[in-house]
Formats: sequence, C-alpha cells, structure tokens
Amino acid sequence: MSIGSWAGVREQIEELAKAPGANAVFGFSGHEFALEDPLGEREVDQLEAQLGVRLPEDYRAFLTEVGAGGAGPGYGLFPVRRAGDRWSWEGDGADLADPGRLSEPFPAQGPDPALLDALQEECPQEEDFDEEDAFDEAQAEWDSRWEDLMWSPERTVGALVLSHSGCAYRQWLVVSGPERGRIWSDDRADDRDLEPLLGAEQEPMTFTPWYRKWLADAVSTVEAAR
Repeated sequence: MSIGSWAGVREQIEELAKAPGANAVFGFSGHEFALEDPLGEREVDQLEAQLGVRLPEDYRAFLTEVGAGGAGPGYGLFPVRRAGDRWSWEGDGADLADPGRLSEPFPAQGPDPALLDALQEECPQEEDFDEEDAFDEAQAEWDSRWEDLMWSPERTVGALVLSHSGCAYRQWLVVSGPERGRIWSDDRADDRDLEPLLGAEQEPMTFTPWYRKWLADAVSTVEAAR
C-alpha cells in the first residue's frame, strides 16, 4: 500500500468508536477507539533528531496524518509524547526499547536455537526435587540464565515497541538495519524468540498492512455484533 493511503482512516475510526458493538473488538478496553492528535512535521523532525534515526515512511505518515497513537492492534498503538524537550513512547513494555540504540541494526537472528534448546532441556522439573526450597532455588537460577539469554538489550536494538496484546506479548517495529519497516512479534513470555510477523501469503508485514488488517478485522467484528 502507498504511504499516502491514510486518508479517511481517522474518520473511520471515529465512526467505529460510536458504533454499537465496538466493545466486541479485542483490545477495546485499552484504547476505546480513541486516537491521539496527529504530530506536526516539525515535531516528527524533532523526534527523529533525538533518536538519531528516520522512522519508516508509512509509520511516519501515520503519525502526521492519523494520530500519535491510540486505537490500533492489540490494546492500541503506544502513543509517542513529549515531556519537556524529550520524546518517548508510553505503554506496557515501551521501555524495553532503548531510544539511544535505535540507529543500530536490528539483529534478525537471535540466540542460537541449539543453545535455546539445550537450556530448555535443563529447565528444572519440580518432581525431580525432594524439597520445595531446592526446586525454587534451581528454578530461580535457571530463570536468570534464560533472561540473560533471551532478554538481553542486544536482542532488540534498532526497534521500538508499538503495542501489546496482553500476557507480555508485544509487537515491535524495526527502524534500522535490513529488517527496517517490518513488524516483529515478541512472544518471549512464552519461551519463544522474537519472530517476523507474516501476512496471509507469508510475506513480511510492514506497518501499513499490519494496521490496515487490524482495522478491517475491527470493522468486520463491529458489523457482526450489530
């Protein structure tokens, strides 16, 4: 889809907010189809100057034409706001992204799968311990090793968190490197690595089709609930 395809989207979402059955859409409680005001071009320029990176064009256009956050996939798009002279995204897990490292290439390859498999094989099983305290100690030690491997800040440089779907499942937008512009799904809370989000034809999802699919699904849900 073209970058200039956001015409009418804000108005469509405003109509959805008033429609009977809007609360049947997953994530409604998080955004209620409300949108932040759009950013001005100068504000986006200031944001990018602070980050040291240019945002993907379709997301950049969304910020200036539709809104700085609000209604969207999951429980909504994390809003980007300015406090004083500093900009930041706000939301559950938004602080996982390091704004000082967004210009570094996002690593498409995470931890070695063989290493992950080996570590999962070593996960303590409660039935193997005679004492609960011993199991708790072993589990805490394993959890620490797992977090060091899976939640290292190095894993998500060059990307920012855009939304969450509950239970610590999140979606990232890559802003630097070969994966720039693509959406990645973060299911690490379920002991899985980050994975590129794919469309119906197994094509990598970028911001526009990702958001447009959510909007189309929301419209279908509201119509079915009437």
